[in-house]
Amino acid sequence: MTDTLLALSTERCRIAPLTADDARALAAITDETVTSQIDFLHEPFTESDARALIAGSGRGDVFHAVRSVGGTALDGVIGVHRRTGGHFEIGYWFAARSRGHGLATEAVRAVIDALAASRPGCSIVAECHPDNARSRALLRRVGFVSTGLAGRRPGRMLLAWRAAPLDRIDVC
Repeated sequence: MTDTLLALSTERCRIAPLTADDARALAAITDETVTSQIDFLHEPFTESDARALIAGSGRGDVFHAVRSVGGTALDGVIGVHRRTGGHFEIGYWFAARSRGHGLATEAVRAVIDALAASRPGCSIVAECHPDNARSRALLRRVGFVSTGLAGRRPGRMLLAWRAAPLDRIDVC
């Protein structure tokens, strides 16, 4: 994996870097329910903000579009953020219409799996507000565990990815 994921697909979605053509759709799915949870997004998040976020992608932060297979609408965004020491942080947000259907879990899992496969032994973290139960549950489903530490962003907790999700039992 270089700075972007190229043509990553799952059974139900396609994941590729956001492009300038995605600015209007990105602004449309980034409403107050999203901006209230992500500290670096402005409220209101405008098309100009979306263009700036997309233009800055590739300088340590890469934002990927998530679309349903066979669809063209932007369903969500997954960010891969390079941290110091070869560590990576994952973040995401999805359109209100796309929440609660398992698409986010599938897409986030695919990005993490691709990142881990391309960077063996890398550390992958996520930050989540303690009150964001849906996001915490998604992170747990894909293999994140609480570190017990505060995140870098105000009011966030730090979670670390393990190779095996908590609900998996390996028997030898």
